[in-house]
Amino acid sequence: MMLYSHSPEVSAALDAGRAVVALESTIITHGMPWPRNLQTAQKVERTVREAGATPATIAVLEGQLHIGLTQAELERLAQATGVAKLSRADLAVCMAQGRTGATTVAATMIAAQLAGIEVFATGGIGGVHKGAEETFDISADLHELAATRVSVIAAGAKAILDLPKTLEVLETLGVPVIAFGQDDFPAFWSASSGIKAPLRMDSADTVAAAHRMRARLGLPGGQLIANPIPASAEISRDELAPVIAQAMADAAELGIAGKAVTPFLLQRIFDLTGGASLEANIALVLNNARLGAAVAVALASLKA
Repeated sequence: MMLYSHSPEVSAALDAGRAVVALESTIITHGMPWPRNLQTAQKVERTVREAGATPATIAVLEGQLHIGLTQAELERLAQATGVAKLSRADLAVCMAQGRTGATTVAATMIAAQLAGIEVFATGGIGGVHKGAEETFDISADLHELAATRVSVIAAGAKAILDLPKTLEVLETLGVPVIAFGQDDFPAFWSASSGIKAPLRMDSADTVAAAHRMRARLGLPGGQLIANPIPASAEISRDELAPVIAQAMADAAELGIAGKAVTPFLLQRIFDLTGGASLEANIALVLNNARLGAAVAVALASLKA
C-alpha cells in the first residue's frame, strides 16, 4: 500500500505545478455537528478554488493517508463516529492500525510536506496552555512549526491559550511569526491580542518570497502567518475575557485535562456566547483559506 494517496483533483494540480492549499480535518470531526461540519468544509474548499488554488483536505481513512478528499469521502468523514484526533505522536499508529483519524495542525503539516504542499490554511494553532508551568501542557503544533517547512495561515493562536508564553516558545524555536496587514498578533476570535507581533507583512507575494528564502538558506521549519479575523465577524477581547475565564474555571472544576481541554473549552465558549464563537470561527477559517490560496498562487509562480 502506498504511504498516501491523492484525490484526482489534487493529483492533477500537483502534476501541473499549480497552487495547492492543505486543509486540516479536525474541524470536520471535532469542531461542529453534522451537517454544519460538512457544509463548512465544502465552503472552505470552494473558497480556496475561487481564489485560484486547489484545496487538499487531509485525513486518514481506514489506515490510508489521504491528501485531498473526494466529495464522497468528505461526506463519509463528516458523518463518522469514533474518529481519532491525530497529531505527530499518533499519526503513524492510527495508520498502522487501519483506523480513521482527523489531522490536527501538526499532523496536517507532516502530510502536506510529504506531498510537496507548501501552504496550509487553518483556524488557529495550538500553543502554551495557561498553567503550563505546572502541567507542561504545550501543543505539538509549536515544535512542528519549527521542524516542518510549511507556511501556516491561521488567525493567531487560540485565545484560550497563554499567548505571551506561546510567542516566547515560537521565538525560542526560531519560527517566524508574521502578522498580516497589522502590527498586533491576532487572538483567534478577536483581531488583536494587544501584543505586538514580531514581524509584519502586507502581501501574499512577500510571504511567499520569505518562504522561498528560508528554503534557500537551509533553515528548517515553516512560517506562521497570523491573519486577523475580519472586523465584521470578530468578538472583542473585552467581551471574550470573562467568557474564557468561566470556561476555564468549569474545566478545572470538572478535572478536564490533556487533549480533552481544548474541545471542552471551545464547546463551553460556544454555549456561553450563544453560538457566536462558532460563527466567528467559520468566518476566520474562510478568511485564512483566501489568504492561503493567495500565498500558494504566489509560491507557484516562484522558482523553488
